[in-house]
Amino acid sequence: MRKTISWLWCLVAASISIFSCQKSDSEYDIVIYGATSAGVISAYTAKKMGKSVVIINPNEHIGGLTSGGLGQTDIGNKHAVTGLSKEFYRKLGKVYGTFEQWTFEPKEAERIFKAYIQEENIPVITNKRISQVDKEGTQITAVTIVNTLGDPGPEKKIKGKIFIDATYEGDLMPLAGVSYFVGREDNSVYNETLSGFQLAEYHKQSGYHQFPDGVSPYKIPGDPSSGLVWGISPQEPTPQGSGDKLVQAYNFRICLTDSVENQIPITRPENYDSTKYELLVRLIEAQPTMRAINHYFIWSRMPKRKTDINNRGGFSTDMIGHSHNWSEASFEERQKIFQEHYDYTKGLLYFMKTDPRVPDTLRNFVAQWGYPKDEYVNNGHFTPQLYVREGRRLIGEYVMTEHNCRGEVVVEDGVGMAAYTMDSHNTQRIVVNGMVKNEGNVEVGGFPPYPISYRALTPKREECTNLLVPVGLSASHIAFGSIRMEPVFMVLGQSAAVAASMAIDKGTSVQNVDVKAVQKELRDNPLADGSAPEIMVDDADEALIEIEGDWKRFNGRLFGATALEVTPGGKGTVRFKPQSVPEGKYDIYVYYSMVPGVSEKTVINVYNGTDLTQHTLTRSDIVIEGQTSGKWVYLTTVAVGKDVQPYVEYTTEGTEGRIIADAVLWKNVED
Repeated sequence: MRKTISWLWCLVAASISIFSCQKSDSEYDIVIYGATSAGVISAYTAKKMGKSVVIINPNEHIGGLTSGGLGQTDIGNKHAVTGLSKEFYRKLGKVYGTFEQWTFEPKEAERIFKAYIQEENIPVITNKRISQVDKEGTQITAVTIVNTLGDPGPEKKIKGKIFIDATYEGDLMPLAGVSYFVGREDNSVYNETLSGFQLAEYHKQSGYHQFPDGVSPYKIPGDPSSGLVWGISPQEPTPQGSGDKLVQAYNFRICLTDSVENQIPITRPENYDSTKYELLVRLIEAQPTMRAINHYFIWSRMPKRKTDINNRGGFSTDMIGHSHNWSEASFEERQKIFQEHYDYTKGLLYFMKTDPRVPDTLRNFVAQWGYPKDEYVNNGHFTPQLYVREGRRLIGEYVMTEHNCRGEVVVEDGVGMAAYTMDSHNTQRIVVNGMVKNEGNVEVGGFPPYPISYRALTPKREECTNLLVPVGLSASHIAFGSIRMEPVFMVLGQSAAVAASMAIDKGTSVQNVDVKAVQKELRDNPLADGSAPEIMVDDADEALIEIEGDWKRFNGRLFGATALEVTPGGKGTVRFKPQSVPEGKYDIYVYYSMVPGVSEKTVINVYNGTDLTQHTLTRSDIVIEGQTSGKWVYLTTVAVGKDVQPYVEYTTEGTEGRIIADAVLWKNVED
């Protein structure tokens, strides 16, 4: 009998996880739809702020993509990761014996998200979807939930004061009657350059997921009458920047292991069809010098001999052209789309392992890997989470655009920051001048972190006044491509919960919340538990920096927008002096940026108010992992007395090469 993947959901509505709500409560201060990373952080924050909260989840998976295989964190810039989002990665650090951990196993991320839920006793109603929204004017008063799949079962109403849509799809928006968009806006809509139709040139800007010229799209190469190879759309090219209803390709972030003891072999999956991979064979043949695994996959190593595998090149894990209907589809239709992606992905791995047309170097490499026995144990050891890169996007009180990403427009009501490249995966595979081409990929960066407007989380006030949307927020296609990263979603989830709690306390709409008060709460109470914020001085904090000598500020892949440097032969010191350090014991960390030409030795003086000590960092001892060029490095522990002025000072004495001074952190040992 055919084995059907469970997808994200258990079909038996009576199957209640240990996190499911079995209480009779049907009224809460805050109702959250979706147990994504943002949803869990929202709920935890709201509960810490004294609010009753419930999560309604259409499936049983907790943590979204972060616990669904995306272990190679899309950081962008660590300066943009704040509050509970940053704390999440520090909790992972405790698992792996580091200060912060940005690469990790799915099961460890899931464990932390579940611990948040358990710690605050947050009810999670699983395997239910919202089928109806009750409104009085612009206020949602209640939602009706039913079984996600199959027989809807008995209806249950959940009342709330504020509602948060934390789903990747934006599933609460259409039910709430708010404006949203699916697809790519025409460039003319927001005066952009990177939305709409985008055809990148092979191995040029944004073209590293493109086919080279000369690859035939036809079943019989060169013969249009033979029909198109699987995976190619008959859609004609449109003008550059023209809008449409297409969305980025989805895929799975694949966790495999090369540990034989912990491995389930890759075998021929049901529904296997080798013809789906004909274009991969042609791509390999067209790239005769490209025979490494990372030419066809982003094969990122995770702890404990595991992976996070992502899309790379013209044909890879992205199932291009098959995600467009997901957002507006019913849950039954989504199950079919999920199954298509599942079959394609498992088939791709099997094809790479066994098909004789795949070069030996690639086949032999993939043959070493299998599915981990200790991951996704209730889902056949394969992730239950499809990477929904883009769903519905709110059209709210403010729309984030390319101009915000580039720093041309800077909002003052920021409640989080984004920093990742403006990134869109391909949306379609088409025929251009008789050749197969992928269309839609954009990768344009080079800008510092920028603020995300609170208004982008709020619907238009005439449409709904008690809904917040921290995931499918109000942004153009290309701006969303920069914002849509899991650390940012967690930041915005916390911000949404703070705003929701303040709206309840003040008896006002989400649009009329005092944003300055939200910003202050996020700044002064970053962990939502009343603990004091850590003390950090960045080079941009000019009032807290004393510079002597040849130091100059520069831009790059750093902590924040800039750092200070002395080039070889230069002399001087730069002193980081926090405004106030309460009496206590502190671990001192410095942010080490692994920029080209950095000196093998970096000499740093630490003054605790009474004693001066000197410390040396050795470049070759520092290992940078993940999508980043820097990390916090422990320097020393000091006791700071009462009413003293400690500092950390970089010096050029005893060094050769380029010296970088970026940021310094004083972390209270008791925290």
